[in-house]
Amino acid sequence: MTRFRALLLLLTVLLAAACSRTADGTHSLTILTTNDIHGHFFDSTYVSDKLSKSLFAVSRMVDSVRVADGVDNVLLLDAGDILQGDNAAYYFNYVDTISEHVYPRMAAYMGYDAIAWGNHDVETGHPVYDRVAAELASHDIPLLAGNAIRNDGRGTYFPLYTIVRRAGLKVAILGYTNSNISGWLDEKIWNGMHFVPIMSKIQDDVDLVRRKEKPDVVIALMHTATGKADGSVPEAEGLEVFRSVRGLDFVVGSHDHKPFTAATDSSVMLNTGSHCRFLGRGRISVKVEGGAVVSKEFDEPRLIRVDAAAVDTAMRAKFHPDYLAVKEFTLREVGELLCDLRTRDAYIGMSDYINLIHTIQLGCAPAKISFAAPLTYNGFVKAGTLIYNDLFTIYPYENQLHVVSMTGKEIRDAMEYSYDKWLAAPGSEHVLQIKPYDDPRTGAKGWSFVNRSYNFDSVGGLVYTVDVTKPFGSRISIDSLSSGEPFSESETYPVAMTSYRANGGGGIIPEGAGLDSVTMEARTVAHYPEIRELLYDYLRERGTIDPAVTGDPTVIGSWRFIPDRTAPRALKRDLALLFQ
Repeated sequence: MTRFRALLLLLTVLLAAACSRTADGTHSLTILTTNDIHGHFFDSTYVSDKLSKSLFAVSRMVDSVRVADGVDNVLLLDAGDILQGDNAAYYFNYVDTISEHVYPRMAAYMGYDAIAWGNHDVETGHPVYDRVAAELASHDIPLLAGNAIRNDGRGTYFPLYTIVRRAGLKVAILGYTNSNISGWLDEKIWNGMHFVPIMSKIQDDVDLVRRKEKPDVVIALMHTATGKADGSVPEAEGLEVFRSVRGLDFVVGSHDHKPFTAATDSSVMLNTGSHCRFLGRGRISVKVEGGAVVSKEFDEPRLIRVDAAAVDTAMRAKFHPDYLAVKEFTLREVGELLCDLRTRDAYIGMSDYINLIHTIQLGCAPAKISFAAPLTYNGFVKAGTLIYNDLFTIYPYENQLHVVSMTGKEIRDAMEYSYDKWLAAPGSEHVLQIKPYDDPRTGAKGWSFVNRSYNFDSVGGLVYTVDVTKPFGSRISIDSLSSGEPFSESETYPVAMTSYRANGGGGIIPEGAGLDSVTMEARTVAHYPEIRELLYDYLRERGTIDPAVTGDPTVIGSWRFIPDRTAPRALKRDLALLFQ
C-alpha cells in the first residue's frame, strides 16, 4: 500500500508538471489596464443628466476586446486609487458598512485579475481597506502591495504577487504601492506596517518569482507615478523601474493622472491617466519551443479613449439599486449657503471658500492659527440650499485635522515656502507661477500652475501681507494675531492643518519650517475627524454658511497681496489665463 501511494504521488506530481508546462507554439496575450479611477463606478454625477466616464463604459470596452482576442487571452488589471474621489466610494466606505462594498462586486463582475493598492486606498483606513481586500479575495481577486512590509516581521501586509494562466501562458503579476505614503498620511491609518521604495526590492522580487515560479510573462503593477527615472521623487518610480529592472515584460504605472506609454523591444509601460478616461492595452506574442520561451514580440501600446455613453447596460442594471442608494445620500439637504463659493478665488487673495475652511479649523480647540489650501482646482458651489454632494466639492478628500505646536518663526518660514511655490520670482512676466500647458488628458492648450495648487496654503488667525515684488524669504509681513495680540517669532502657537500637511505633504512643513514627521507627531496636541465631517457638523449646528460669519476678521484675521496699486490687477490677469 505504501509503495502504491508513493507511486500514485509520483504520477500526480509528474502529471501536474506536464499540465503546467507551456505548450509549444505562439501564444498571444492582451493586457488591459485601468488606474486612478477614484470612485468613478457609476456613469452619473447624481445631480444632473450629464454622463460621467465610469466602470460601466470600461466594462463594455473590456468585453469588446475579450470578444475580439478571446476571453482566455485577456488580463484585466488596476493600479490603484479606487476608493476615494466620488460619492459612491465614500458611501460604501463609511455610510453603508454592512453590505458588501460595491467595488469588489463590480471588480468581480468585470473579471479583474489583480489590483495594486493606492495611497488614496490607504487613506480610507484599516476598517475600509481591510474589508475591501477580504471581499476582493472572496472573488479570487488579489490586492497586491509588495513594498508594504509588516512591522512584526511576517512579510508583506498584502501579497507580493499572484500567478494567473492566460493564453496558455503562466503569468506572474507583482504589485506595489506608493512608497511615499508615510510622507502624507497619519501613521494611525496604516499602523502595523511600513513602506519601502519600490526600487529597493523589485529586482530581487522579480528574480525570486522568476526562479520560483518560472513564469512566461512578468508584470509589475504599481501605484507610482511615471517620473523622470532619476530617483529624485519617492512617489514617481515608474520610469525608473521600466528602464532598469531586468525580467519585466510589462510595467503598469499610475498616480500622476498623466496618460503615458513607452515601449522597447523587450518591455512595455502603460499609465492610463485617471478617472476612466482611457483603457490601456498592451499585447505580447510569446513563442515557445520545447516548453521554453524562445522569443517575445510586443505590439505598440495603446491608450483607448473611453466613450462615457457606450456602457455595459447589463452591468448598469445589475448595480442600479446601489446607484439609487448613493444618489439618495448625495441629494440629502444639509443646510443653506448665503454666497457663491469659487475655489479659483483663493489663488489671488482671501476668498469666501478658504475663509470657511479657516473658520472650521479655528473652531477646533486649541487652534489659534490655521493653514489651508484650495483642494478643488476650479470648484463652484452656488448659493442656496446645500446638498451633501456640495460638501464633496468644498472638501473632496478624507483628510483629518491635526493641531500642532509651532513657533512663530516656523510659521513664518512655512508661509514663505508656501507663497514661493505659489508666486513667480520678482521681475517675471507673471505674478502667479504659471506656464503654458498642453493637457495630455484632453489635448487642450492653456495655462497651468507650475506647482500643485492644493499646496498653496494661506493662513487664518493672522493679519499679514504678501509682497509680490520681493523674493523668497522676505515676502511675508505679519502685523498681529486676528485678536490684535502681537505676533512673536519666539512664541509657540497651536496651528490647525490637515493630516496630509502635518505628515509632510507638499513639503511646506519639512522643507519650509524644517520639522520632520517625527517631530510633528510629538508636537501634536489634538486630533480631529475628517474635515468634511467637521464641515457637516458645522452645518448641523448652525444650518447656514454665512460669509459675514466665516469672514469675521476677529476670528480668521486678514491678508492681501501687495503692492495694492499693481498686484490685484496683475493677479486677475494671470487668473484669466488659467481659466480662459
